[in-house]
Amino acid sequence: MTKKCELTGVLPLKGHNVSHANNKTKRRFLPNLKKITFKSDVLRRSIKLNVTNAALRSVDFKGGLDKYLKSAKNTKLSKRVLKLKLSITSHK
Repeated sequence: MTKKCELTGVLPLKGHNVSHANNKTKRRFLPNLKKITFKSDVLRRSIKLNVTNAALRSVDFKGGLDKYLKSAKNTKLSKRVLKLKLSITSHK
């Protein structure tokens, strides 16, 4: 499984561990991913997604997964979530 947020597209960053002697060794900064079950009011089912903590706060701020997906850009969403977005927008 990739370490990628399905809602925001956040990936691991690359950097260095820097010692006191200024030795640099490569490392990865991993996103804070959580497997969260969202409830879709429009589709009337639960959806399990791998999202970052920041994306979870954004979904709560927008008022739920359905409202978040309506305002989200398609380039950041994963393929699975894009299909959900299309089914939510066409479900009316």
